[in-house]
Amino acid sequence: MPFTPLRYPESGELTLAARDFLHPALKALEPEVSEFTFANLYLFRKTHGYTLSMLPDGSPLLSGHDNGAGFFILPAGLPRVDLLTELFRRFGSMKCVTEERAKELSALGFMVEEDRDNFDYLYSRDELSRLAGRRYHRKKNLVNYFTGRYKYEARPFLEEHRKDALAILEEWRAGEAGPGDYEAAKEGLDLSEELRLCGGIYFVEGRPAAYTLGEELNSRTFVIHFEKGVPGMKGLLQFVNRSFASILPERYKVINREQDLGLEGLRKSKMSYRPAGFVKKYRAWQKDVAAWQ
Repeated sequence: MPFTPLRYPESGELTLAARDFLHPALKALEPEVSEFTFANLYLFRKTHGYTLSMLPDGSPLLSGHDNGAGFFILPAGLPRVDLLTELFRRFGSMKCVTEERAKELSALGFMVEEDRDNFDYLYSRDELSRLAGRRYHRKKNLVNYFTGRYKYEARPFLEEHRKDALAILEEWRAGEAGPGDYEAAKEGLDLSEELRLCGGIYFVEGRPAAYTLGEELNSRTFVIHFEKGVPGMKGLLQFVNRSFASILPERYKVINREQDLGLEGLRKSKMSYRPAGFVKKYRAWQKDVAAWQ
């Protein structure tokens, strides 16, 4: 039987079966926000405690929490004002608000604030694939160092490469100070076929060294969910970044590399690739509620 979510105010867990409902609903939006894919929502369902409901108009409602503070997400737009007000009272704040929705919410009298830590970084696929010009000089030098020092092979990520990719992920995790997105990345590999994720895997000197995994976000944008490499190989990730951009189909003009989460090192790294722009996101709440922290 086709999956049917519970109707609001009831809600249920975000299960793999929910893809039948949520994926077409999100795809039809031609979304720009990286969270608005089923794979992203499902893989980070535990991190954010996502639950799923269906509003009276048939559109999805996602709710969850960050550090104990509740929120809701409306990927397909705003409902009638009385229902919207009820959602704010029940969940506290609205997350992943697009620029268009931010203007609508402001006009309705809700408070809206930029959520800079969750801005998505956008890059020109063509520029990342070539790294031409002075602005990419340091990146190009690192790629040249890598390609001049190591023997490497790039392959499309297939089911047969899952074991090798898991080995890369484990080696990456061993070199990190904290867990990061390890659990989501591992499940992404385990369920890559079910979630329709695709990417590339890279072998260096005959052993698995890095992989990239993502999906189409909209007709002109590919979003990268995970990019992992073993530590200790200078220029490896710069090479992988350029290599994967160069093999993406030309219909993808833009690569979305998601947010920096306010992490200083990650922000510096993402900015160093000279983003072509950002997908700005906002957080909203009622005026009689203190701003989220």
